[in-house]
Amino acid sequence: MDVELAIIGAGSAGYTAAIYAGRAGIDAVVFDREVGGGLATWAPNVENYPGFKSISGIDLMDRMKEHAQDYARFNLFEEVTQLHREEDQGHVKVVTSKDTYDTGAVIVCTGTTHKHLGVPGETELRGRGVSYCATCDGSFFRGKEVAVVGGGNSAVNEALYLHHLGCRVSIVHRRDQLRAEDALEREVRKNDIPVIWSSEVQEIMGDSKVTGLRIVNRETGESSTLPADGVFVSIGETPQSELASRAGVETYGPGYIQTDRMQRTNVPRILAAGDVTGGMRQIVTACGEGALAAMSAVEILGRQYPF
Repeated sequence: MDVELAIIGAGSAGYTAAIYAGRAGIDAVVFDREVGGGLATWAPNVENYPGFKSISGIDLMDRMKEHAQDYARFNLFEEVTQLHREEDQGHVKVVTSKDTYDTGAVIVCTGTTHKHLGVPGETELRGRGVSYCATCDGSFFRGKEVAVVGGGNSAVNEALYLHHLGCRVSIVHRRDQLRAEDALEREVRKNDIPVIWSSEVQEIMGDSKVTGLRIVNRETGESSTLPADGVFVSIGETPQSELASRAGVETYGPGYIQTDRMQRTNVPRILAAGDVTGGMRQIVTACGEGALAAMSAVEILGRQYPF
């Protein structure tokens, strides 16, 4: 066996799984196709993670990563492309962009990615005014007109962050009321951030850079143009479960991985944790699932967790 435990995805679930596995004496390797951190690194402020009244997502993830590196090896910029369960040997073969590993168990913590609008101009103007991360790109739009598309917690957080940066922000939402928490909605009203209700984006306008949005009112059918220098798309996430699905792991809904209460999937020796399993999709719940998955892996590997 090359690796006792492979953890796929270096986000809050993967970091926590690495800590718990390492403390049990398990040889664990964390794989990530990028630098790690997941979508949480894009959160401008995290105010509901116990122990921190307010901390940026990237700072919180950096702290978790530093902690996890004491307990596991990290193979960053190494994407896992295939999983094969070796039934006769009781192992799982992990194929990556660089090598193949024989492992005793796998925890899939691949998370989610941002959904796209799928309208003209979105792909063409990405990086030239179209963004999916206010924390990453907001500073480029200080003093400028920007639109945030969406109405959930993420969208409203993005709008508030951009407003406090000094951007002139509008929210474009397809419904007639926000889906964000009441506290966030109150902040929108308090800061006089305008919301364009019951409207969908038909096109992101511009040649070399974004100049505005063409939007349509879903109730009246009327089209209008909203001038904007930047567009921040925040309309939800897609679970990154294709890798697990190809290995026979069952999913539900839009593709979230189905697990039991100990994070086990229907495929023996393959577990899953974090946003890719659905549910609340919060950092704190991802950490909890990562811990449970690690303890299940410890049991699978014939060890005992040191309570």
